[in-house]
Amino acid sequence: MRAETILIVDDEKLIRWSLRQELTKAGFTVLEAENVQGGYHSFTENEPDLMILDQLMPDGTGIDLLKKIKSGSNMLPVIMLTAIDRSDVAVQAMKLGAIDYVTKPVNIEELKIVIDKALESTRLKRQVAHLIKSQQKESGFCGMIGSSPVMKKVFEDISKIAQSRGTTVLITGESGTGKELAARAIHLLGERREKPLMTVNFSALSESLIETELFGHEKGSFTGATSQKKGIFEIADGGAILLDEIGDISPKMQVRLLRVLEQKAFQRVGGTAEITVDIRIIAATNQSLEKLVGEDKFRSDLYYRLNVAYIQMPALRERGEDIILLANNYLQEFNTKFHKAFKGFTQESRDLFLRYHWPGNVRELRNVLERAVLLNEDEFVSLRNIELLSSPASAPGMYLPQGDAGSGGLSLYDMEKQVLTQALVKTDFNQSKAAKLLKISRDTLRYRMKKYGLLLS
Repeated sequence: MRAETILIVDDEKLIRWSLRQELTKAGFTVLEAENVQGGYHSFTENEPDLMILDQLMPDGTGIDLLKKIKSGSNMLPVIMLTAIDRSDVAVQAMKLGAIDYVTKPVNIEELKIVIDKALESTRLKRQVAHLIKSQQKESGFCGMIGSSPVMKKVFEDISKIAQSRGTTVLITGESGTGKELAARAIHLLGERREKPLMTVNFSALSESLIETELFGHEKGSFTGATSQKKGIFEIADGGAILLDEIGDISPKMQVRLLRVLEQKAFQRVGGTAEITVDIRIIAATNQSLEKLVGEDKFRSDLYYRLNVAYIQMPALRERGEDIILLANNYLQEFNTKFHKAFKGFTQESRDLFLRYHWPGNVRELRNVLERAVLLNEDEFVSLRNIELLSSPASAPGMYLPQGDAGSGGLSLYDMEKQVLTQALVKTDFNQSKAAKLLKISRDTLRYRMKKYGLLLS
């Protein structure tokens, strides 16, 4: 037995009776109203799960009732009944928030399909709304914490951009500022939330791997291609793709990506069939694409295709007291994770956090707090618990190791750790670039990061 309740609002008794018979057989609880006033009363008293609403009634129109219901942003799914020659009513009803319409005479099997889709869609929307509400209550805005003016502007821009179904978005900002969180918020708040958000990082994969990751390949298209593989574009159809570190994309891939943006179509590697997709593209980078365009390293036409809607993620040092909000949040997270009982921060440590440059942004703050909680047992986080990557007053970039080797100031262990952190800071924590700077492989870098507690799971 289904638990959903359907309210039928129609002045024709025979139509109400026949619909009630069929829908009751299908397991629904059915309520009836014969006019606008009765329909609104039943809606407020019974809170049905779905309404089937006729247009013409003695005391008004279905459009009048629909406007009244939707004026309070109610999520009730409404299906309009319209005459076959009144498509204008159907269009108006959809604009006002009706989820679908069915023409008279009603095909009951068609109506059942529309009802099932409407109830499922509304159920998912309510789940997402509940998730968003709980996240906003617990974590600020879709997992992002902040009350500074710059972050309020980011939240506002994300909310507006999310309302468009397919607008391409470019998110910029230094490494560690939360660009991926912003992308996920756009997807979560948008119409495509029920479909996947796929991510590809251009700095982490070779060109050949990126091509097959994005577009897939046909069986036998290259050595080792023993079967057909769908790419991210194909898998994400109907959803969205985050193209992370878009500034690192090769010239060849820029051409292929531009074609996808222009034509919404592509071919698998080794294939000839044209595959059409409907996706939202979200690109993210910590580089200046305008500068890369000026240096002929990035196509201007691709840049303009990507930079339709724009979000700039602020550096942590620009966010003022947000630093303390975030620090308190991470302190509670790691208290729970490591079974510690830190109550807060000393005034000196708070002042240091607000004075420090934070070259690694939010990611660095989180790492600092994780180390402080993991390695100490104090009541409050103090200066002696905090290991920063550079001097609080220093400008971005590398710092000089403190102490003298061989005189009890620095051990070889400390020296190697400091050189490693210098390279990470200078490259904005881009592991591939840090490895090149140190003239070691990326695997060696990750091994040493893990050795010194700089690689967090």
